[in-house]
Amino acid sequence: MSTIASLQIGEIGYISEETLDSIPLKLLEMGCLPGAEVQLIQIAPLNDPIYICVNGSHLAIRTETAAQIKILKSE
Repeated sequence: MSTIASLQIGEIGYISEETLDSIPLKLLEMGCLPGAEVQLIQIAPLNDPIYICVNGSHLAIRTETAAQIKILKSE
């Protein structure tokens, strides 16, 4: 299974149900809930942080955190 950190710029995925326990509470409060659409917008010059769009909101998260959040890629 893929993670948010494995997305390419512009690629879309959906947060997996099984990853709920590994998502930090702060991100859950910002809308990173299972089933939410995630799109990678930009990667910072040193590959950390990454900028994502979750249900229309833009967030910057650490690559380490993004690697823990499993997603299902859209076909």
